[in-house]
Amino acid sequence: MKWFRRKAEDAEQTHLPNAEEAAQRFWERWFELVPVVSAALGDGEPHRVEDELGALVKSLHPDLIFSLEQGHLAMYALVVTGQEDPRLRPYTDAWIRKAPPTDMVWEFHDSVPPVPDPTEVIINLGQVKMRLGDYRVVAQVDGDVVDVAVYHPALANLTEQQRQTMTFLPLDVTLGERLAGERLRRVETAQLEPEGTISLLELRSLVRTLAEDE
Repeated sequence: MKWFRRKAEDAEQTHLPNAEEAAQRFWERWFELVPVVSAALGDGEPHRVEDELGALVKSLHPDLIFSLEQGHLAMYALVVTGQEDPRLRPYTDAWIRKAPPTDMVWEFHDSVPPVPDPTEVIINLGQVKMRLGDYRVVAQVDGDVVDVAVYHPALANLTEQQRQTMTFLPLDVTLGERLAGERLRRVETAQLEPEGTISLLELRSLVRTLAEDE
């Protein structure tokens, strides 16, 4: 899973303020670019199209980020997300409304979708490999939201920025970015393994049950 962010200060003046018009233009350009993107992914060389895709996503809104991933129903997935920033929701809403239907090759997501089994995911950070199955979480339910403390033995070996990323990333891929944004209130990094922890899959079950009970 590799995320790409275009810096707003580097953005050219190609972004349309009208979300519907910006989304329409995105998909017109996507259909021109998709044969090149599919070919690059088929060759195992996504870097060949990172700049072109970055410019395309920037034209939708310069603060959006995107990733190319293996699809759940299709071969590939394009994820374009505003990381639950309400300023960007009109753009991702318009984008996903105008998206083509899923086919054998492509599917599209306007937020990070949950991974079927996050415990099988391994994230490589330089010399550090972090298996998400080794994460443990303390979860405290307060009404319809949950406060969590996240622990992994390798978190202490990361930089502050990496530690923050690897605290939130497992929650997003376990719950999906949207459900995590709706149901998780406070998120902390635990320096030592706390007592009473649960696995990421147990956290998913807990949070989904809260959402279903409403």
